[in-house]
Formats: sequence, C-alpha cells, structure tokens
Amino acid sequence: MIMEAIKEKKQEVKMDIEAMTEVYAKLAIPGAPHKMLAKMEGSWITRSRMWMDPDKPPEESVGTSQNKMIYDGRFLQQEYTDTMRGNPVAGMVITGFDNNTKKYVTVSFGSMSSGMYLFEGTASADGKTITQENSYVEPIMGAMVYRAVTRFIDNNTYTFEMFGTDKNGKEMKMMESSYTRK
Repeated sequence: MIMEAIKEKKQEVKMDIEAMTEVYAKLAIPGAPHKMLAKMEGSWITRSRMWMDPDKPPEESVGTSQNKMIYDGRFLQQEYTDTMRGNPVAGMVITGFDNNTKKYVTVSFGSMSSGMYLFEGTASADGKTITQENSYVEPIMGAMVYRAVTRFIDNNTYTFEMFGTDKNGKEMKMMESSYTRK
C-alpha cells in the first residue's frame, strides 16, 4: 500500500514536471517583441549629449555600438564605446522581452561603475517606443528613479533618452543618444 502511494506520488510529480517543462518551453519561444529588438542588430554610430549640469550646455560625444541578437533571438546584446569628459568609456547592455511578465527587461553595466542597472517596462501600442524604469541609489544624488525611452525612427535610426527623477520629484533629462546604422 505504501509502495503504491509512493509510485503514484512519483507519477504526479513527473506529470507536474512535464507540464512545467511545457510551460517553460512555450515561454522561451521568441515572438514579435524579440523581432522588434532584432531591428537594432548591426553596427551603429552614436551621437550623444549629456547634461552634467542642467544650467550648462550638454557635453557632446561620438561613439559606436555593436549590437547582436544572442541565444537564438531571445536577447539583444549591445557593446558600446564612447567618451565622457574626454575619457573613454565602454559598456554592455542586454535587453530581452520576458514572455511571462510581458515586459522588456534590460541590464546595463560598464566601465564607469561597479553597479548594474536593471530596467523594466513596456512598449507603446504602435511598437515604436519602449519605456523602462529603474530605481538606484546614486553616490552623490541619493535615491533616483530613471526613465529610459528608446524610439524606433526607421530601419537605420533609433534614439535613446535617459531621464532622472530625484527624491524631490524633479525630473531632468540626463542624456540622449542617436544611433545611425553604419
């Protein structure tokens, strides 16, 4: 009797694992949102403006970004180089669409920090804009909420803007980059 109950329990678990495997397999299939990210594959020239002080003109720079889809079209990996205040900077950004949460998720890291930024958000109804948010405690400004906006202009151009909201609720534009396909 006990042995039969154990066998039944093993079969229930096996069926549950099989059902779980099927759910995860379906969630792993790239779809339309992943195809939208794939539009950013390729080599790009970046033209950026950064506002270090809102009362002064932005600093401008020109850089590059190498973008490719990884893991069978599930994630976009961007490797960029640029300059800030005359110093070289580099970084990596990985963006995906989580079929389970129905959100775009981005992790960003690079040579300017030992921190990692995790953004999450959605696309507009027309699919031409992705808006994501992140919370981070900055070493100088304290707790900040960042809003990142990616806009698809055409097959050879897209833009990226970053806004920061401080603890007093004041939002400021921090940077904008225009990507032009090489």
